[in-house]
Amino acid sequence: MTVKTLLEKAAKYEIEPYKKIRNLPATHVPYTGAPQKHSSDKEKLILIVDPFSSDAFYYEFAMADIDHAEKLPSLVNSDGDSVTMVRIWVRKGSLAVRCTPFMVEDTRQKMKEAGIPHGWLIKEDNGL
Repeated sequence: MTVKTLLEKAAKYEIEPYKKIRNLPATHVPYTGAPQKHSSDKEKLILIVDPFSSDAFYYEFAMADIDHAEKLPSLVNSDGDSVTMVRIWVRKGSLAVRCTPFMVEDTRQKMKEAGIPHGWLIKEDNGL
């Protein structure tokens, strides 16, 4: 097949106009992390800020609010596992979710075990 034939058969693609990155800070906010598909909503993106941290948190953004993405160098841990990192630019004023997982525990018991006097933080007689 000749180049001319390939060009004739090629479909037309819409070309998206180039957006100047330097204009983005006026209208967008950058967020960096490891992108993941949302488990139940294909219109949302999960961005894990520090994927190898034991104290990781993540953001949830609507795909429609993300106007630009930049691929960053991948992170690699000591076991050789790698994760793709990106910087996304989200429109200012967009609604997003920041989620910080935590362990549910009785902090009064932890304070007691650590030898921290309970009364200095909250009164013991208030039922807490």
